[in-house]
Amino acid sequence: GGSSGIGAATALELARCGARVILATRSARRGEAAASRIRRETGNNEVLFMHLDLASLRSVRAFASTFLHQEPHLHLLINNAGVSAGGTTEDGFSLPFQVNHLGHFLLTQLLLERLRSCAPSRVVIVASSAHCAGRLRPEALGRPPSGLFSTFQDYCDSKLANVLHARELATREQGTQVTCYAVHPGFVNTSLFRHAPLWLKPLLLPLAWLLFLDASEGAQVVLDCATQEDLEPLSGRYFTDCGPRLPWPAGRDDRLARALWEGSERLVGL
Repeated sequence: GGSSGIGAATALELARCGARVILATRSARRGEAAASRIRRETGNNEVLFMHLDLASLRSVRAFASTFLHQEPHLHLLINNAGVSAGGTTEDGFSLPFQVNHLGHFLLTQLLLERLRSCAPSRVVIVASSAHCAGRLRPEALGRPPSGLFSTFQDYCDSKLANVLHARELATREQGTQVTCYAVHPGFVNTSLFRHAPLWLKPLLLPLAWLLFLDASEGAQVVLDCATQEDLEPLSGRYFTDCGPRLPWPAGRDDRLARALWEGSERLVGL
């Protein structure tokens, strides 16, 4: 998710620090353009595009295979991409749940051994305060919820999944020096709002321009969790721009986190 918004701002700053950065994005045109722009702005030629479509588990597996073949090192995985649109993927899951959670879950699992071999390493998952309205039902994972606001509910469910994914990954990786953090970047004016209902856009878009953070401001907490020293004891925690914060109660439910993990493994075929 590095071709625009928070992901592009994060990639730019990491490149400025001298990192080798892989932009894993769905659009080759936008991904190549973003990589070129970052190389030009930073003077860092180690910024590359690789194709990844999280709405396709086949694409996730192909990306992981190519990455592991080409890149011997992985110290930082930032699961940033997100959508708020409704729909169904080629794998039969709801679009927001697969792109925002399942695709990232599978990608993380496929790259986990490389993260361990390069430890200390970190996984940063871009979540949202919208997890407060999430309602995950382990027996119905991947199915769109019903109701008038089903797309919004689906998005909130996926963000709760992000918080719980970080929590359970941290638990399972204790002792490996792989740490994980869930991040609420704030209310950021990004292209995520392009999927807002037509009736809501006249209200939402001016509000976004007036009051919301820009992408570089939203990227700051992501960068903090990616680069700040001595953060390891806080693995699994939920961060905002004010530092570590308690997520809403559902985001602290360890039984639900385990059920989500086991259900996600089943759905992606692990």
